[in-house]
Amino acid sequence: MGKSQNVYDNEIFFEGYRDLREQENNYNKLQEQPAIKSLLPDLKGKRILDLGCGYGESCTYFIEKGAKKVVGIDISKKMLEVAEKENFHMNIEYLQGDIDKIEKLSGKFDLIYSSLALHYIKDFKKLLLNINTLLDSNGLFIYSQEHPLSTAHKKGQRWTRDENGMGIHYNLAHYMESGKREVTWFIDGVIKYHRTFSEIINTLNECGFQIEKILEPLPSEEDIKLIPKMIQDFHKPNFLILKAGKK
Repeated sequence: MGKSQNVYDNEIFFEGYRDLREQENNYNKLQEQPAIKSLLPDLKGKRILDLGCGYGESCTYFIEKGAKKVVGIDISKKMLEVAEKENFHMNIEYLQGDIDKIEKLSGKFDLIYSSLALHYIKDFKKLLLNINTLLDSNGLFIYSQEHPLSTAHKKGQRWTRDENGMGIHYNLAHYMESGKREVTWFIDGVIKYHRTFSEIINTLNECGFQIEKILEPLPSEEDIKLIPKMIQDFHKPNFLILKAGKK
């Protein structure tokens, strides 16, 4: 398999993404991060692998919660430069590399975690098998991804909107057609991979996992006051978050 796409080292993409993440209120801070963190176990003394660690914010969070050792891996040199500068800790190790090649890592982990990275991975089954191998017998795999109803989109308008620009219903198409998608996000040609719910759940099962919890987070009333367009998320959620243990 060829090397995964690395859009985060594209200067335009990197700056756009950083500007988005530095906003006081955004979808990650208000929806995805609180939801995925709600699934975390007690982290005291745990060994954790963060796949697609980005700026290393979660790695620091794990240490603050008592983790013994954290390894963060990301394909982006630019992201890891920020991580080393802003989220350095003697018990965090940052590695540059493809997360679909983690079979090269040694040791076992109590928790393997990934926030909004797996929809960039082509070979989902290979990655899950590698994750299962790297997990300790009682280990957990917790990850988030773009919701399958979002990744299904190929072309045209995603939403039918009212005269004020608010989404009144989502235009779902191509849902049952798994595979590669090219989207525009800061730049053209960003590659993601769509999978149906059944494919996600069946592949987890085939690779030795038992699903413990699935979340599709929705905004609170306070979130909607901060970002009014979040009201449309009651038509179509943005994120899918799963917690699974080894069988």
